Amino acid sequence: MAICLLLSFASVSAQAQTVADKTVASVTNGSQTTPDLITYSDLIWQLALEPGRAFTTQPSSQDLNQVLKTLQDQLLILEEARKLPLALTPDAQKDFEETVKKRRDELAQAFGSGARLEERMVSVGLTSDHLDAILRDRVTMERYLDFRFRAFALVSSQEISDRYEKEYGRLRGTGKIVPPLEQVRDRLEHDVMEDKIAEEIDKFVDSLREQPGTEIVVLNPV
Repeated sequence: MAICLLLSFASVSAQAQTVADKTVASVTNGSQTTPDLITYSDLIWQLALEPGRAFTTQPSSQDLNQVLKTLQDQLLILEEARKLPLALTPDAQKDFEETVKKRRDELAQAFGSGARLEERMVSVGLTSDHLDAILRDRVTMERYLDFRFRAFALVSSQEISDRYEKEYGRLRGTGKIVPPLEQVRDRLEHDVMEDKIAEEIDKFVDSLREQPGTEIVVLNPV
């Protein structure tokens, strides 16, 4: 399936719709002489790669500005991630590319099939090479955030108990089945941890936006 999908991606570029492109914004945290650029195509591709979104090739200004902020945040994180030394061993590179392939397979699954993902890509002129580049950036950010936050995220028994009471306490006396804490502990612990990590990442991105040297310039409002 994966090989067939890759081959089909390579064959559809001639049919792809052409997206009128322009540079929308530039982003830098001051660590590089040339800022990263966000183009109109980047916005459209980001929207197209969201499986749960009702997609149109002519999105609203609200959707474009929403995804513009998302891409700005992602670039600030990516610029921080680039500061770390890369593991360039063959095993490390193989593991990285295998993770990229896994993310691609997961994306196809989220769309329901590789064919549906391919159809969405064709509609916005997103090539297989472009998709791989996007996924490589996503994996780089994912690993950086895991390194920075996940390894240090701790969940206490009290936090698990509090989440249990929040979710199930109101069900007592209603006749509905209330699972014992031990039965749902692992799921609650995971949920609490993900919430804590998401909160820390939000704070981190806010700090990146405010730090000296960060410059975000909107060149062409959307």
